[in-house]
Amino acid sequence: MGRKEEIVQLQNIGVKVPSFFRCPISLDVMKSPVSLCTGITYDRSSIRRWLDSGNNTCPATMQPLLSTDLVPNLTLQSLINFWSASVATDTATFVHRHPAADILRDLSSSVNPAPCLSRLADFLLDADNDDFDKNRLIGSGSCATTLSAVVCKNGSQIEILEAAFRVLALILTSEFIEESNKKLVISSLVSNLDSSVSSLLFLLGKNPDSRIEAARVLDSILTSEPDSRVPISEKPDLIPELIRLIGSTEEGVGKEKMDRSAIEVGLACLVTISGVRRARVLMVKKGVVTAAKNILMADASTAPATAAEKALKLLEVASGLPEGRSTICESAEEFVEAILGRMMKVGRKGTEAAVMVLWSVCHLFRDQRAVDAVMSANGGVTKILLLMQSDCSPAVRHMSGDLLKVFRVNAKSCLAGYDTKTTHIMPF
Repeated sequence: MGRKEEIVQLQNIGVKVPSFFRCPISLDVMKSPVSLCTGITYDRSSIRRWLDSGNNTCPATMQPLLSTDLVPNLTLQSLINFWSASVATDTATFVHRHPAADILRDLSSSVNPAPCLSRLADFLLDADNDDFDKNRLIGSGSCATTLSAVVCKNGSQIEILEAAFRVLALILTSEFIEESNKKLVISSLVSNLDSSVSSLLFLLGKNPDSRIEAARVLDSILTSEPDSRVPISEKPDLIPELIRLIGSTEEGVGKEKMDRSAIEVGLACLVTISGVRRARVLMVKKGVVTAAKNILMADASTAPATAAEKALKLLEVASGLPEGRSTICESAEEFVEAILGRMMKVGRKGTEAAVMVLWSVCHLFRDQRAVDAVMSANGGVTKILLLMQSDCSPAVRHMSGDLLKVFRVNAKSCLAGYDTKTTHIMPF
């Protein structure tokens, strides 16, 4: 018997239903309760029909919706499930069997688990299935260990790995999955880290969709398990594949072929492992500097502010290495144009990274090619001056001041007009 039929039967035998278990739209007991930004909870299918009909207000309060995001109310879902079980008079009739139990059983015993994995993905994607049931499945423990075993035992089976990483990416990136359950899955993968990463690397070299899903799983592991970063970063093929993912010209991928999702997740992985020194050196050798520049010069639709911020962070890391500074200064005009073009259009961390790169090559290491490139850039010095006068961090203000001193010494005439007109805000 399904959850819906079970609840209907409970209602039909005269059991009193708590009012807050009922959807304000359908007045039925909620199957998958979700909350709007107004704080009102509805059944997912009912509120989805309301929104899909073109409505942009909360049905209960009629307030305009600033966001149409649906947040699973797992606490209420748990209460509804507990209530339905506690009021059942015939346990043989009302035992709640997990709807995906057969999928998990078949997955653990199948010679070819790919079809079972596809069924599991469909179960997780189906909005009509309870978020509570999805979390109960993942939290059972056997699901995590089974998925980990599939990944480790099928390291060269492309069809199986594609299906497995699709499920893993769904679990690790979906908002309706509880963090504790995500950590359970990550722990199972990390328990056999070498085999898990080997399978992941195999998939990173395949078709774009599979590469993105594999990188999302990798990002989750790197973020949740800091101790795994060193052994993962030491895998010889990892960094080249991640650079290829974000669109390295070294691999012949043009800017027009960049993929936004690939860029975002690839940059996230690279920024995380850039904390490992040996990884930083290899990243620079394999072309991450040029790849980061190309991202900064790409359209905002392909490389939005979040991506640009990470790209600037990679350039900051690279500027701390002789090889990285050499690459930047050999094509100083291009890099300066890319950095200045995004410097004022990213968050505080991105802006600080941009200034740090310029400070490193122009002030700390005094590379004349970089200094000349900033001086000749349209509005380059002015942007640094305006940034210094803004509500920036003390570190940015200090580095901006150092840069302006370098530019004044090297080209006093460039700031002469500025000196005469706005001496009241000159930093020196």
